[in-house]
Amino acid sequence: MNQVGFRKLISCQSGGIIAALLRFLLRAAAIGYSIAVRLRNFLYSKGWLTVHRANAIVISVGNITVGGTGKTPLVIWLCNLLRQKNIRCAILTRGYKAHAKERGTREEGRGMKIDEPEILATSCPQAKVIVNPDRVAGAAEAVDVAWPSWPRFHLQNTGRMPVPPKVLIMDDGFQHRRLARNLDIVTIDATQPFGYGKLLPAGLLREPITELTRADAIVITRCDQIIKDKLVELEQTLQKINPNMIIARSIHAPICAKTTEKKEINLEKLNDKKIFAFCGIGNPDAFLNTIKSLGSELIGSKIYNDHHNYTENDIADIIQQAGRLKADLILTTQKDWSRLTIENLHRTPNGGKPKIYITFAYLAIELKFLAGENKLTTLIENTITDKIYTK
Repeated sequence: MNQVGFRKLISCQSGGIIAALLRFLLRAAAIGYSIAVRLRNFLYSKGWLTVHRANAIVISVGNITVGGTGKTPLVIWLCNLLRQKNIRCAILTRGYKAHAKERGTREEGRGMKIDEPEILATSCPQAKVIVNPDRVAGAAEAVDVAWPSWPRFHLQNTGRMPVPPKVLIMDDGFQHRRLARNLDIVTIDATQPFGYGKLLPAGLLREPITELTRADAIVITRCDQIIKDKLVELEQTLQKINPNMIIARSIHAPICAKTTEKKEINLEKLNDKKIFAFCGIGNPDAFLNTIKSLGSELIGSKIYNDHHNYTENDIADIIQQAGRLKADLILTTQKDWSRLTIENLHRTPNGGKPKIYITFAYLAIELKFLAGENKLTTLIENTITDKIYTK
């Protein structure tokens, strides 16, 4: 069953006896999952499972549901905030589907297509990106290894050897409790905040929403895609769970479309474009809704599973469908773009050029706060004040 079919099943959009039976089995499995998660969290809260501390400030950016909630744009925003304050940082990421030989720093893994690390390395050149599913080992690597490949940003006019980062940003770290953190920031997608209200595999929740009592701050993403009353209701629910945490509102604001020729297409020029979209992300509807909000004509789309690895056959199929619908532009997300081989966008599986040529591009976005940014920034500043050295 693909991702779209699974979501229809757990959201009860799929009817029939077989679908009902599958939902019953998933709920039964979710009971076992719930017991395991609650027991694990209990053992950590009592200190009976070991927590390791890094020789640096650790800020975790995570979520409580599977699928795309907007963690990566928030990590990029956080890196830029630290850069503006001249604070050295590194990013710890698991590198989804990365093999053992692909783990390590971004400098050691150039050319690998593992989406988030690729995006982070490109968007945050001042930060070292450590790819390792073991966050404790990744943290040790970040602060303890030699730094001959540390970005030139940190070596300019210093006249001394590079030094390790003072802040580690743990991407997708809310459930990774083996590594102690100084700050827990959780992203919640406004369009599907609590994963249909059920734990995996019956829903999309990684853990019960009551575990948000561990969070120091919540960043609600895609606030522009739900009505205001629903947004207020969501904030009230979160406030009841944890009255002490900061809640900020944000959107994924489109900037432009970037093509294979490294050209930028202004958003205004997308208004009269017939667009065929494709993506393999956790929340494809959010991407498609963003395209529609630009005033573009979305004439067709192709949805793949999250973290889909694109083949030449996939590209040929996309080109064929877009050509049949007379699309002006084929548009995807930056996450999907990082998994594409640009050379393959203009040839068929047989190695020749496709009969139809349509420009490929990805929609560049950035995190934009609607409310709560100052409170969140102050919380981060207070967390690192008097604990790090800034040059």
